[in-house]
Amino acid sequence: MLIKDKNTSSPSKQYFNEIRQKRLVLMVLVCLLFLVAIVSLLLGSINFSLSDLFKILSKQADPTTQMIFYNIRLPRVVTAIVVGAMLAMSGLIMQCVMANPLASPSTLGVAQGAAFGAAIGIIIFGGGVLSTTSSPIAIDNPYIVTLSAFFFSILTTIIILLISRFSIYIEASGLVLVGIALSAVFSAGSMLLQYFADDVQLGAVVFWTYGNVGGTSWQEILILAIVFFLAFIFFKIHQWDYFALEAGTEIAKNVGVNTRTLTLLGMTICSLVTAIAVSFVGVISFIGLISPHLMRRFIGNSYNYLIPATAIGGSIILLFSDTVGRLVMAPTILPVGAITSLLGGPMFIFILVKRIRQND
Repeated sequence: MLIKDKNTSSPSKQYFNEIRQKRLVLMVLVCLLFLVAIVSLLLGSINFSLSDLFKILSKQADPTTQMIFYNIRLPRVVTAIVVGAMLAMSGLIMQCVMANPLASPSTLGVAQGAAFGAAIGIIIFGGGVLSTTSSPIAIDNPYIVTLSAFFFSILTTIIILLISRFSIYIEASGLVLVGIALSAVFSAGSMLLQYFADDVQLGAVVFWTYGNVGGTSWQEILILAIVFFLAFIFFKIHQWDYFALEAGTEIAKNVGVNTRTLTLLGMTICSLVTAIAVSFVGVISFIGLISPHLMRRFIGNSYNYLIPATAIGGSIILLFSDTVGRLVMAPTILPVGAITSLLGGPMFIFILVKRIRQND
């Protein structure tokens, strides 16, 4: 008589348990994002109650309240959600294709290159001026600023890729040092541009570089959302290629992955996403570093779930940071870029120290 082994189905049970756990994490992240969004919509220089929110949504509130909600509060929240997802997703893909856990738009100098290009667009091509609206900065011609930012972010990407391909003596961690050097060069270039700018241009660039998610219009939000959606679709289509690449370049090649093309396309798309985000909201650092590492602890390396989880995590981090910046010294609004740097700086040091210990 054959005795059925109770453990024969344990691997499949373990697999489905892991899938359920990953889906549960995604559901929790969505709920957390919704909660933070509600808090951010209700709290500010003018606080709303839940009853006020229902009146606004049912169009029963007074015109002033409607204007504050739909023209100021809601665009700010949506911008933080979309931009946070864009920067976080870019950081995740950069870390994968560069095989470097410290890679992100800010640590590799891509964000700084885009910022320098955007500064050229604002000062030289007249893309930005001071505004009389709720935000002190307005982008008159977002296309010029975006193209300038994209050009210099691509230039930074090309330099990084060339060094990684032809300088075999530079390890992956050394590319971060190259990124820091490029960041210093672009920062110096931005300072020189500011030195020769007039008062209006200088004020526009300085405020823009602080990082601000409250100065976007619905048209600009639509552009950001379309770019994010297209990049998200591309990364999801290649999710198994990224998963194979996590195991190593040689293993990925053996299973049919064109690693060179995947790397070039991934870095190019990440540069485009970063350039567009930076051109509209300024420099917001470390989102692309924080979110991927946090999500890996809960999701693992399955890119099927890691990509959306990282995007949602980036939205939560940026929205939370912006909410804290608006509330901690209200009615004064602290720059969101400073808040994210305070969060990301210690994590960068932690990851660097951890990597050094692993190498030892």
